[in-house]
Amino acid sequence: MDLFTIISEDRIKRAYKNGEFENLPGYGKPMPFDDLASVPENLRMAYRILKNAGYTEEESQMKQEMLTIEDLIKKCNNSEEKKELQQKLNEKMLRFNSIMSKRRQNTNSSIFKNYEEKINNKLF
Repeated sequence: MDLFTIISEDRIKRAYKNGEFENLPGYGKPMPFDDLASVPENLRMAYRILKNAGYTEEESQMKQEMLTIEDLIKKCNNSEEKKELQQKLNEKMLRFNSIMSKRRQNTNSSIFKNYEEKINNKLF
């Protein structure tokens, strides 16, 4: 252990002995359910940051579906099937854009849009 860990542990033990934790809100009650308990511990912080930023799993799933459909369109040789896939993609994009416009503030900042694009590229 390093020096800061030892100091921290010592202060926590001393505070516990002095009863400083007894008057905290929620003392003696069970911890609230963590909806990210099923997420691996090394990914939990990233998921929590995305969740706090308003980014949900539904958006991620829709984005993944759109990418899959785009790949299918690129590999499709049948024009009728390609047309159906394109229609399905358009519907998903409309729904995705509708959800995103309701959740986000409209900003015309090019800096924000570049940053948003970089984040999306990293995530997908």
